[in-house]
Formats: sequence, structure tokens, C-alpha cells
Amino acid sequence: MFTGIITDIGEIVAVERRGDLHARIRTDYDVDTIDIGASIACSGACLTVVEKGADWFAVDISGETEARTTLSKWQTGTRINLERSLRVGDELGGHIVSGHVDGIGEIKGITPVGESCRIEISLPASIAKLVATKGSVAADGISMTVNGVTPDSFEVNVIPHTQQYTTLGGAKVGDKVNLEVDMLARYVQRLMDTE
Repeated sequence: MFTGIITDIGEIVAVERRGDLHARIRTDYDVDTIDIGASIACSGACLTVVEKGADWFAVDISGETEARTTLSKWQTGTRINLERSLRVGDELGGHIVSGHVDGIGEIKGITPVGESCRIEISLPASIAKLVATKGSVAADGISMTVNGVTPDSFEVNVIPHTQQYTTLGGAKVGDKVNLEVDMLARYVQRLMDTE
């Protein structure tokens, strides 16, 4: 489990095909405190640490994860949002995030608003009804409050702090982002579908 509060921006330093996709990620985390088998959210996708070095850790990305996320587009130099898993007693500063990506959105517009910016992101039809104004969504692992929703997109406001400490600071129109809807919305929808 995660909170959607990004604690590092990692960089892909190597990607290779070993049956599954294998990626090495440079990090400012103290790698000595990361266990093999630990879960780390990488741009919103929960991945398992399979190797580590002095300033990096490595993950394997299954075909299922590649098909449902933007991770298949990773290449050397790609910057990604990182968050270590939540521990009992940690502050829950964002919202409950599982690291299970529900769909891929595309940045449709970026509009400056004071020192912040408003970002419009497309919504896949499969999850559109699960996103609500003033609800929560994780975009590339970042906990965001939804400011507005249309049938095929939603808007968030990104403050300067978030721009500086996440990859959204370098976002461009056309960029793809991993989306995870609020966990509660998933279960409510499931209950409604079974009635």
C-alpha cells in the first residue's frame, strides 16, 4: 500500500528483455534499507525489488503490467516517480493507493494558474464513471484531488511543490500517465454491478 506522496524521482539506467522486461532504476533512497522483495511504486505501478546496487535497484515487469501501464515505454534516462510502501504508523498524507494501475490517460492541456498549473488528463471509458469531482486519483503515482470531470477527461491543480518534487514539473501535452482510481470507488462500483 502507498499514499501517493512521492519521495524520490528515480531515473532508468538500464532496460533489457529477459523474458519479462527488466529495469534498473537509480535512486537517492538509502539502498541498504531496501530489502530484496520489497514493493516500490514506480510511476504508480507497484513493483518488486529483485536486485540492488550502490545507488540503484532493479525490477522485473511482467507482460500484464506492460500491457496496462506506460512502463513498456521506459528507456535509459526516463525519470519516474518513486514511493516506498507504507508502514504501519506512517502519516497518510495523500490517499490509499494500491499501485494497481487502472488505465492510461493522456495529458490534454496544461494551463498556468498563478504559480500553479491546471492539467487536463483524458479518462479511459472503462474508468470514467469511477472519477468524481473532489475525489482522489493517482496520476503516475501522485495523489491528486480532482477539480473537475467531463465525460472523457478530468482536471487537477498542480502546486509548485508537486511540480518540483515529481515528474509533473516536466510534463508536456501528449504525455501518457498511469491512472489509479480511488480504491473505494472500485468496490462501490463492484457492489453496484452485482446487485
